[in-house]
Amino acid sequence: MDTGTHVVMGLALGGLATLDPVVAQDSVQFHSVLIATIIGSQAPDIDTFLKFRNNAVYIRNHRGITHSVPAVILWPIMITAVLSLFFPGTNTLHLWLWSFLAVFLHVFVDIFNAYGTQALRPFSNKWVALGIINTFDPIIFVIHVIGIVAWAFGAQPGYTFLIMYIIIIVYYIARWISQLAVKRAVRKKIPNVQKMFITPTLRYNYWKIVVITEDTYYVAKAHASNIMIMDTFKRIPIIQNDIMTAAQQDGNLAAFLSFSPVYCWKIREHNNGYEVRFTDLRYRSTDGHYSFVAVVELSPELDINGSFTGWIYNNDKLKKKVNIVPR
Repeated sequence: MDTGTHVVMGLALGGLATLDPVVAQDSVQFHSVLIATIIGSQAPDIDTFLKFRNNAVYIRNHRGITHSVPAVILWPIMITAVLSLFFPGTNTLHLWLWSFLAVFLHVFVDIFNAYGTQALRPFSNKWVALGIINTFDPIIFVIHVIGIVAWAFGAQPGYTFLIMYIIIIVYYIARWISQLAVKRAVRKKIPNVQKMFITPTLRYNYWKIVVITEDTYYVAKAHASNIMIMDTFKRIPIIQNDIMTAAQQDGNLAAFLSFSPVYCWKIREHNNGYEVRFTDLRYRSTDGHYSFVAVVELSPELDINGSFTGWIYNNDKLKKKVNIVPR
């Protein structure tokens, strides 16, 4: 989920913790747990700072090791150890339990969006992405805000957030059922589906879809079970020639390929050499633009002149990015 949602989740978990008698009976314990749930709800996303280095490093590592099984174990231990220094006398077991719940829920809810996480590391580097909830879901965010406002106006936080989370669980189930209906509709409309990627949008019951068949990629959208095919691309394996071999030595392209499961590619020759471009088919905007790309510019001698990977929304900006991000 996005940072804002993780913040309100941390606050809500702190309120929910008042159902724990050890937390409820002592203000020091409560404040330590509240701080722990807020920090725990943010800790796995510390890798967001990798964006300041470059997109390739960010794409390769975001929601990777910081969301892994060892990290889910280590984050609560570190949070508990640090907060115990500032809150002497606090019950470390209960502080750890609520820290763990905050970290675990952060990673768990991230699995439900289309970006996903490598939550199974070190057992598997596979990206786990269920594509049920948008990275920012306004309904989930607003429900949290309503609960926090009710708490601020005197509502008992424990039961308020318990009811809130029951409602959110029902909402997740409803979204899952809706996604299943979309999958059935896709298989009915497009024969011989090998795989499909479904991305939820900000609008309830609106979905973005990419379908893989034996020889074609279908880019579609859905409203409920109404499937509309927007684009089709012939499925062509990556050609193995000197140009592509040279381009694949680039770190930006390698990062793109490690992240993107469905893409098309092309090689363009121009006066200054060659351009190799890969386009992720999951990120089609309403105007038909595909925003997530990797581009490598090669000289006639196949030296890498520049490259870029990331989200870009017009070709002029892309040209500048390629020029200022040399290999």
